[in-house]
Amino acid sequence: MRTTPRFVTHIGSRSPSGASWSPEETNFSIFSREAIAVELLLYETADCDEPMQVITLDIEQQRTFFSWHVAVKKLPVGTYYTWRVQKPDGSWWEILDPWARAVSDKKWQRSLAVQKACNGLRGIVIDLRHTPAHLPVKPKSLEGAIIYEVHVGGFTRHPTSGVKYPNTFKGLIEKIPYLKALGITHVELLPVMAFDEQDAPEGVINLGHENYWGYSPYGFYAPHPSYCATSDPVHEFRELVQALHDADIGVLLDVVFNHTSEGGNGGPTIHFKALLDDIFYHRTHDRLHYRDYTGCGNTINCNHPLVTHFLVHCLEYWVNEMGVDGFRFDLASVFTRGEDGEVLANPSLPWSIELSRSLINTPIIAEAWDAAGLYQVGSFPGTRWAEWNGRYRDVMRRFVRGDRGLVDEVATCMTGSSDLYADDHRLPSSSVNFITCHDGFTLWDLVSHNDKHNMANGEENRDGTNDNLSWNCGVEGVTDDPHVLALRRKQARNFMAILFLSQGVPMFLAGDEFLHSQNGNNNAWCQNNETSWLNWELSEANKEMLRFVRELSAFRHRHRCLARPRYLTGRIDVTRGIPDIAWHGLQLNEPLWHDPESQVLAFTLAGYAQGEEDLHVIINMSDQAIDAPLPVIAQRRWYLAMDTAAPSPNDIIEWKKQPLIKSETQPVQARSIVVCEARERSSLALRFGRPKSD
Repeated sequence: MRTTPRFVTHIGSRSPSGASWSPEETNFSIFSREAIAVELLLYETADCDEPMQVITLDIEQQRTFFSWHVAVKKLPVGTYYTWRVQKPDGSWWEILDPWARAVSDKKWQRSLAVQKACNGLRGIVIDLRHTPAHLPVKPKSLEGAIIYEVHVGGFTRHPTSGVKYPNTFKGLIEKIPYLKALGITHVELLPVMAFDEQDAPEGVINLGHENYWGYSPYGFYAPHPSYCATSDPVHEFRELVQALHDADIGVLLDVVFNHTSEGGNGGPTIHFKALLDDIFYHRTHDRLHYRDYTGCGNTINCNHPLVTHFLVHCLEYWVNEMGVDGFRFDLASVFTRGEDGEVLANPSLPWSIELSRSLINTPIIAEAWDAAGLYQVGSFPGTRWAEWNGRYRDVMRRFVRGDRGLVDEVATCMTGSSDLYADDHRLPSSSVNFITCHDGFTLWDLVSHNDKHNMANGEENRDGTNDNLSWNCGVEGVTDDPHVLALRRKQARNFMAILFLSQGVPMFLAGDEFLHSQNGNNNAWCQNNETSWLNWELSEANKEMLRFVRELSAFRHRHRCLARPRYLTGRIDVTRGIPDIAWHGLQLNEPLWHDPESQVLAFTLAGYAQGEEDLHVIINMSDQAIDAPLPVIAQRRWYLAMDTAAPSPNDIIEWKKQPLIKSETQPVQARSIVVCEARERSSLALRFGRPKSD
């Protein structure tokens, strides 16, 4: 250890928190109500054993209220640092700065952090002054959005990805042309804030697995170092955001504000346990244990004013400095729990997020439940929050697998779940609709497995839900039966078609568009291997499915009536001369709302934009083919646009190739969906160049 200080220091300022660099000096500030002594340690590298300088802070001059601060002259960018704090019991802990804008990528030893220190997790001094010219931009609204859920690493980690920088932000940039061709409007990135890959049960670690999904954060302001190809994580992440914005794709972050990687009793001390343990986490009344509403050992005490400020400021940083467009919040019902764990009517964190000036236009999406049984889909506090609509997922899974008597629930879900959101003046875009996500079966596994197959996770198949609402089409898992495979592919098309034909915001899991499988693993959180990595050879092997999804995206973008800004009412659309929506069953205008055996639902949807075609959708999830009558609309003729029972490319037909339906009825095969477009005769002549008499 050096005996002479290398850098000159002075008192510094309590604000802002973290390390704030300028060419003249770097100001360091950290908040702690519990510390009785504090030191700043400066390191030359990420893995050197000894600091190059230890700076002891003067409690009289360098503690203002509960902030400890110091300024260091002429400190170079890229310097590594930690804090060392002494708690009232006399113990010393070397910790990571919770406000660090970048963290080291050294593989630290989690087990040793229980005894003495974070053991290698170090903040990095970053120059934040130089922001790319176009950052930040006005966030893209969820109205008309199509969300694509992506794991940054797994998207390009497989050898078949063909990228120069696999498993990184740069690798994702290389795939932007693919994303653009897919027709999505937003990527929703699984956690990219620095997370603890070692946070897993011992049995899981012993199998060579790790925390792959990233729901174990420790660096809320820092990009995950393993996703970086260079030593400048801030620039790399900004570069990704800018490239996506240049392609007109918005960036949503999956944010974990419900717990941290410090865990409960026996978990490591990384930062908050040493700095403000009694404030940052929910504790039992005797203060001896951590309340756990997350299933991860601890729960962030979100509605304490200091914690609320920390979390909201963090979001503002990712928007203002990193250019992010919006957020999805994991287990967001934790946000509604007060300091005693009870549910609050008006919790401060959700409202503070909603009302923040920096976040006022950003999409905010709640996973409106937690691991302790609190379920708030349709009742999450606030006015503009969107929600992952878990009820939509469950209803559609049951309906497509063949459950009967659900058409009324299906209709409600497909029109934006107004029963959940309209009564408090929310909009159809409040419902983020999904069939699959990272948590659960992939789309292909949903139609290939009745049961989960999670033995590879090392927890004896106890993990993951047992209630998948899936159907294997007659054979469990892998098969070469052509009839079963054909049915599975049709079921996959059915799920995707329903998703894209629903009001609200469709979201689908990366890889579902080319039928990626996890071999029946419905909880692949620890599988950083080919189980989870996308095999890009499937994009060729299942190119018909990929084409189908791309065409669905184009179809939805072309039909604004599928993403109306307000709820459908059934009233006559004065510009179209027909109701904005009309419901049918086996006969026109006779929906089977009260039939316990019903498996058929049809509806006619009036075009919304000028010149837009009306749509007629027929969904037959029964085992029998039907002849569905078509409504008569004056001066318009029906053309076949989609038939999920037909082979590609007739499963979804290009606009100019759609055949005229000359009959008054349309055959709909068992377990399939048909969509027709109604066009005015004058528009046919104009767009096809045919005579009006055609």
